[in-house]
Amino acid sequence: KLIMATFNLSSFNPGFFILLGIPGLEQFHIWIGIPFFIIYLVAFAGNSILLYLIFMERSLHEPMFFFLSMLAATDLILCNTCVPKTFSIFCLGPQQITFPGCLTQMFFLHFSFAMDSAILLAMAFDRYVAICFPLRYTTILTHRIITKIVVAIVSRSFCIIFPCVFLLKRLPFCRALIVPHTYCEHIGIARLACADISINIWYGFAVPIMTIMSDLILIGISYTVILRAVFNLPSRDARHKALSTCGSHVCVILIFYTPAIFSVLAHRFGHNIPHSFHILFANLYVAVPPAINPIIYGVKTKQIRDKINLLFFPKANP
Repeated sequence: KLIMATFNLSSFNPGFFILLGIPGLEQFHIWIGIPFFIIYLVAFAGNSILLYLIFMERSLHEPMFFFLSMLAATDLILCNTCVPKTFSIFCLGPQQITFPGCLTQMFFLHFSFAMDSAILLAMAFDRYVAICFPLRYTTILTHRIITKIVVAIVSRSFCIIFPCVFLLKRLPFCRALIVPHTYCEHIGIARLACADISINIWYGFAVPIMTIMSDLILIGISYTVILRAVFNLPSRDARHKALSTCGSHVCVILIFYTPAIFSVLAHRFGHNIPHSFHILFANLYVAVPPAINPIIYGVKTKQIRDKINLLFFPKANP
């Protein structure tokens, strides 16, 4: 009877979840929300400007800037997937989200992270070709090759994240559908189920680790070869130009992978870390890198810096 009662109370298609925000920091929600929203506006404006410049300026129609536009578009998807709902929680209190809406948010959140990692790998490959084979750059990175790279990036990201939707849809939910978070993520939703979620836990841990580690190893190999080639250049100016070209990319790589690795390991092994810190860190991770990336590329990349100056200060650039 007890088993039957539990089964009757369970549901494979719950109506909605309630997103609580950051438990333990409710009194600070509005103060967290204000800088959080400012960071979101910076991310939205910065990535939109990058996309506009790369689309409109023919001089920026190069593989490097095409991959940069993909990164900007993915960052826009990432911050728009989570931040508006999060800001409404900070301002208005706990918010409802439907089960399909929760799955959609979860998919695009993890899909954006997978896309970002793959795009950074593609950008490392682009720099490798540009510095190690400068005379063959245009013949190697043709439109056909770039199209294949884009298809591979999107396909891989989709294939590793889409199973998470089915891993959640197969679970029965019979507990209070209250999510102690500001957005829906795979393991957080799975923990609300009244069934064995070991497959979810291992898939949710192994796939990001394998993806991140494989991308990081390939990026590391690319930059090892790049640095060897750079320091073998005869001219000091040529070395400086090559290093400055790669500098912005290395900064973005560090900003993306350092907190990503910390977040994955902390969720798996950081049982003594306060839950409120996990959630606060997770919120910063979906807002801060998308805001910083366009600033780094705007400051460090001369072509983009010049176009931004021309866009906002046309009279100073006759």
